[in-house]
Amino acid sequence: MEKHILIISSSPRKGSNSEALAIAFANGAKDAGHSVEMVTLARQQINYCRGCFACQKLLRCVLRDDGDIIEQKMHHADVLVFASPIYYYNISGQLKTMLDRGNPLFCADYKFREVYFLSAAAEEGEDVPKRAISSIQGWVECFDKATLKGSVFCGGVTNPGDIEGRQELKQAYEMGANV
Repeated sequence: MEKHILIISSSPRKGSNSEALAIAFANGAKDAGHSVEMVTLARQQINYCRGCFACQKLLRCVLRDDGDIIEQKMHHADVLVFASPIYYYNISGQLKTMLDRGNPLFCADYKFREVYFLSAAAEEGEDVPKRAISSIQGWVECFDKATLKGSVFCGGVTNPGDIEGRQELKQAYEMGANV
C-alpha cells in the first residue's frame, strides 16, 4: 500500500549530513513505491508560535507563513520523518520551532501514524542523540494515534559530506524502504 511520506529536514546548512540521511530515507521509500515530499526548513519563512491557542478552535494557525503550509502538509501525511543536526545535545532550533507550529494538529484528525527521526552530530557516542530523541518522542506522545517507529543517528560527522560512505546512510535507506 502506497504511503505519502513527508520528510522535514531542519539543518541550516546546504548538503548537511542530516539532510544526507533524509535523502537516503527518501530514496529507500521511493524505491519501495511510496510517494515522498521533502521540505527543507532553511528555505522557509517560519514565525514562532504565539501560544494564543486559537488553532485549537480553528484547527489551523492564525499565522499565515510557511509554517502554516508545512503544518497542513503534516496533517495529510501518512508518515512524518524529521531530520536534524544535533546541536548542544538536542534538535535544531528550526525543528523545534516547526514542532511548536504543529500545535493545530493536536485537536485535528491528523493522518500520520508513523514518525521517524534522523540525526547527525560532530560528537560521537550512544548518549549523544538521547535528548534529541527524547524531544521528538515528547512531541509524538502528544498524538495518541502516532508512534515513533525508529531513528538513525550518525556521529563523528562535522562538515557537509563527512557522512559519505557511512553505514548510517544504508540504515536510513533501509528504514525508508521498510516503511
